[in-house]
Amino acid sequence: MNSECPVVFVLDDDPSVREALSSLLRSAGLRVSVFESAAEFLQAKTRDSPACLVLDLQLPDISGLELQRELAQANGPPIVFISGHGDIPSSVRAMKAGAVEFLPKPFSDQELLTAVHSAIVQDQGARRTRSELAEVQKFYALLSTREREVLPLVVAGLTNKQSAAKLGIAEITLQVHRAQIMRKMGAQSVPELVRMAGKLGIL
Repeated sequence: MNSECPVVFVLDDDPSVREALSSLLRSAGLRVSVFESAAEFLQAKTRDSPACLVLDLQLPDISGLELQRELAQANGPPIVFISGHGDIPSSVRAMKAGAVEFLPKPFSDQELLTAVHSAIVQDQGARRTRSELAEVQKFYALLSTREREVLPLVVAGLTNKQSAAKLGIAEITLQVHRAQIMRKMGAQSVPELVRMAGKLGIL
């Protein structure tokens, strides 16, 4: 699958529903991949592009809510629930667990397309955030033990003199570590280094 083009996964055990949803989504210019069971979906390679999952609440193997819990542990795609048997407690649980929308059947074409669009935008943002974090973590792994001790002090706004005193090292040594941190992290300025540290949870 092209990693740039979003895809909508449709998971419903009713062939007529899969066909109708697939036709609607494709008519809106979206790529679609259909599945009839949770097991089939989980066995497929589905995470190489921005995506969302249109998921029926009632499935033949496990419930949609159970699948939602499983996918939440593996950076699964945002979910748009559909259900002909949806009750309020189920919809509340689904939304609290992060579902983008819960649509009781029958729903309008526009309701589904709007929910799918929102889910894809959400996934694009989440994927971008994960990619940025992975890059920063890669840079952070290059730092020495001492440089990792210096980094929190620099981003906290301490002067070189204050940071050196905290670590019991000479100020010139602190300056060398600071320069190495900037170089290894690829930061062009302290504010940029602060943003990177924020992504790492160091602030």
